[in-house]
Amino acid sequence: MHLATKLPYFLLMVTASVMQPISANAQISVKIEPVVTGLEAPWAVAPMSDGGVLVTQRGGQLIYDRGGEQIEVAGVPKVALDGQGGLLDLTLARDFDQTRKLFVTYAKPQTGGGSGTALASARLSDDGARLEDVTELFEMAPGSSGGRHFGSRVVEAPDGTLFVTIGERGDRPAAQDLGRHNGTVIRVNRDGSVPQDNPFVGQAGARPEIWSYGHRNPQGAGLDAQGELWVSEHGAKGGDEVNLIAKGANYGWPIVSYGRHYSGAKIGEGTSKDGIEQPAYYWDPSIAPSGLMVYSGTLFKEWAGDIFVGSLKFDYIARLDGTPLQEVEQIRSDATIRVRDIVEGPNGAIWFISEPQGTIYRMTPAK
Repeated sequence: MHLATKLPYFLLMVTASVMQPISANAQISVKIEPVVTGLEAPWAVAPMSDGGVLVTQRGGQLIYDRGGEQIEVAGVPKVALDGQGGLLDLTLARDFDQTRKLFVTYAKPQTGGGSGTALASARLSDDGARLEDVTELFEMAPGSSGGRHFGSRVVEAPDGTLFVTIGERGDRPAAQDLGRHNGTVIRVNRDGSVPQDNPFVGQAGARPEIWSYGHRNPQGAGLDAQGELWVSEHGAKGGDEVNLIAKGANYGWPIVSYGRHYSGAKIGEGTSKDGIEQPAYYWDPSIAPSGLMVYSGTLFKEWAGDIFVGSLKFDYIARLDGTPLQEVEQIRSDATIRVRDIVEGPNGAIWFISEPQGTIYRMTPAK
């Protein structure tokens, strides 16, 4: 656990399309260019190997961009547009180029007027105009009223199982209740069934989909080269975290935290407790992290294995590296305004969303 504000970091600034490092120790120059514009509340981006780009808009639209021509994809599941809820994450299946299969997460309207995080699979039609074979794979139970803390990212593991991050929906104690999906990372198979090696399968009163628990509002997730899952999550007033997710582990919310309630009151029992995982890294003050990527090093060799996290609050992309993990660089530009998602494209370019600008940007090495 480490305070970002007390650690040295390098700052990269850009005012035009080409970014030059201002630190003598930062040797990488990059080019940032807009690729998709004119979006409304974009939430997730998925670059395709054929040059197309898929983008979710929280209002419930899935946009397919082909060389600047945008179409709204038909057949998207109905979403609950409530506060932070709506159409959320999008991930292309590992075999997308062969199957056209993808996965989406969204806030689903539920019986009784509430809503909960859900996961569906679908096939993108050959012309990109519609989703086919839409199948709901998971719906959180029992769901909640209110529009806060849906999570939500979906990541396909190397074994084909799916991890989905779920916020505690503003119900803090529920994050410690294994009988509810609030504040968890869940794991299901591609058909929605429960893997029998999940940690709570067969435990009385526990939801078998749960992989880890004690999360507040995890809005970033990605795999490293070893297939390990990393998650970023919002704290309250301070205490945003990056966590390496372990099977069956408790990440502490709301028992322990490095932040405080917005009122200034203490959260739980302090910053640590036996049986509860410590964050790999935390921020205080909060940066409002959304979107997390572990970079392969394809185009930027020096960044291989580094973790990138978008900041909604302070308008930058954090780069984390080292053992123990540290924030070693803040990438800032006119493009990095309220960064909602960050992913690696098929050729190693780094793609990210500036939410208020309604723009998808691509970062590549400067020539």
